[in-house]
Amino acid sequence: MSRPRPPVPSHPADTVGAVGEFGVIARVVARAGVARLAEVGPGDDAAVVSAPDARVVATTDVLVEGRHFRRDWSSGEDIGRKAAAANLADVAAMGATATALLVGLACPAETPTAWLEEVAAGLAAECAPLGAAVVGGDTVASAPGSGAVVLSVTALGDLAGRSPVLRSGARDGDVVALAGRLGWSACGLAVLRRGFSSPLAAVAAHRRPAPPYAAGPVAAAAGATAMCDVSDGLLADTGHLATASGVVLDLDRAALVQACLTPEGPLQQVGAALGVDPLVWVLTGGEDHALVATFPAGTPLPEPWRPIGAVRAAERAGVLVDGRPAEVVARELGAEGTGHAHFG
Repeated sequence: MSRPRPPVPSHPADTVGAVGEFGVIARVVARAGVARLAEVGPGDDAAVVSAPDARVVATTDVLVEGRHFRRDWSSGEDIGRKAAAANLADVAAMGATATALLVGLACPAETPTAWLEEVAAGLAAECAPLGAAVVGGDTVASAPGSGAVVLSVTALGDLAGRSPVLRSGARDGDVVALAGRLGWSACGLAVLRRGFSSPLAAVAAHRRPAPPYAAGPVAAAAGATAMCDVSDGLLADTGHLATASGVVLDLDRAALVQACLTPEGPLQQVGAALGVDPLVWVLTGGEDHALVATFPAGTPLPEPWRPIGAVRAAERAGVLVDGRPAEVVARELGAEGTGHAHFG
């Protein structure tokens, strides 16, 4: 395993404080990209984005340095892609396609402008395949002495005439299905926390998630009854879906192993090296931004969806793994809980 390299120090003249607010904005906007549905982009008091469906899907995430990213672990482009992915996946989980991003930035005056340009490039690169882009935002100075960078990203999306897929629609007999990968980001984080940067595939997955954006609209078109993205851990997020729908989601351990754990893959390699069952990352690891959905029984699952369980009626909503409470299974695997909990 190789160790991560420390960030390259910046030149004192190439900082936010030296360039100034409008200098920073000009350099960031130059890398923003073009949103397909933007009628007015950055430069005015507000952007104007077409809404062909007459409804707009909207979501916001906040990323705080030291909690969601570290500059000694990830490049500016990595962080931009990660910030975009967290929001674009939420739009996809509603069955929609992203159209635009708005970005708020708080940073100290000594922040290198070159690093912010990298963040802007990462945001643009993640949005480009969807025809979306950053259309506006705001920059402010962090509180003196705080030193942390905070990114707030808002994503807008279009449903293309479809009904939104909510968390509350799962019904008894539905099939639980997964699109995307699970456990990779948590595995990469475990590697980085020990001061290393390989296997590269796992570390890259933590730095740059790869959400299956197209799978959201595909699931909606195929009749998905409920859906959410997996940002806090499969057990935690299916718990939200189960609670909203008033049902039990019974996950199939063997199906999850088949879907998520390739023999001799990086999760097994790192798990063996660290003495960790990689299934714990699959069940409780966050920030992969896979999608989980429920489909009526008998519905052919479209690509890339794979079955991982079933929905059961119950007096008390919750999540099971092979019929056993999720909390018990997670504890047996050595997890401290079923996933990430803010303020927990």
